Amino acid sequence: MSATAGAYLAADNKPGTYPSEIKRYADEATEFNVFRLTDPAHQSWLPAPYNRAISKKTEFLIHSNDRSESVQAYRLDLKSGQSRVLTQATNLVTGSLTLAPDDHEFAYLAGQLLYMGRTNGLHAREVYRAEDGFQFGNGFSLSEDGLVAALIEEKPGLSRLRLITMRTGAAATLVESNEPLSDPQPRPKRAGLLYRKAGELWAVNYDAAQNRKLRIAPGGLGTALWSGDGRTVDYLNFPLDGKQLNNIREFTPDTNEDLFVSATTQFVTFNHNADTSVFVGASGSKASPYLLLLVRSVKRELALCQHRASDPRQVTAFFSPNSQRVIFQSDRDGKMAIYSIAVDRLVEDTETAEP
Repeated sequence: MSATAGAYLAADNKPGTYPSEIKRYADEATEFNVFRLTDPAHQSWLPAPYNRAISKKTEFLIHSNDRSESVQAYRLDLKSGQSRVLTQATNLVTGSLTLAPDDHEFAYLAGQLLYMGRTNGLHAREVYRAEDGFQFGNGFSLSEDGLVAALIEEKPGLSRLRLITMRTGAAATLVESNEPLSDPQPRPKRAGLLYRKAGELWAVNYDAAQNRKLRIAPGGLGTALWSGDGRTVDYLNFPLDGKQLNNIREFTPDTNEDLFVSATTQFVTFNHNADTSVFVGASGSKASPYLLLLVRSVKRELALCQHRASDPRQVTAFFSPNSQRVIFQSDRDGKMAIYSIAVDRLVEDTETAEP
């Protein structure tokens, strides 16, 4: 038996299960304990920041990994550290993974197919196939209730936003454009979508009505995410004046109100917790390559650790559903790996797990 095969069977002798790779270290700058969850001998990637990567009770997370001959999806147990392969896919799209509402299934794109897989093993069903002549573009997301998904299809000269009914695989085109579309996000608790068009932020209803450009602040656009209740969009603004700090702003689509939330230590990516009271962001500063916590109420930041990523824009971070842990990815140790840091002493518990 090869060394690779031996590792593949090592944990509990279950095929496709790998032993824990967790390593703890004290951050050089903050001395906070950080746990590296995956070994940088191989690459690991978290899903897109608007997708669900962590189970409701923070028992496990889903991610992609290239430890085998191809990139596949894995379930990583956050207590034992064991990983279990979940797919046998061809051309898996790493950012597309997202958990279904019950945590028993997850959706993902691979090649020209949309699948629903099981989080307890190698079980998947085909939901939708891209139409002939089209390839999947940049972005995929599942609605909060799991009933529909949004994705981008494209071919030379044309990009389109598609809404997929997950039960039947039926598809409807909501938007078509000769400019690139990307990053569709179903709106929580409402029948609408957020998406990007040529670097601008747009919104459209599920029935394709009210397709409109959002009147956000001038400047460059970074991460943009729905709030948990679907009322607002929190987004990262890069001011036109390079002397000003990158800042987080909040836009309310129903009223067209755009509000300043806080300046940042040059965040280039960010995410928020369940009630949008706290943000986590990766600084683009070469002198201070930190992952930072930003408390909204006092507009105050705290350095958690150094991300030391070769490209800070590739640092994806998530809060656990109860806001007590931050999970992030970085290539600080050579290849992309996944890390965890406890923030329970810094952030109030926002428990969302169902009893």
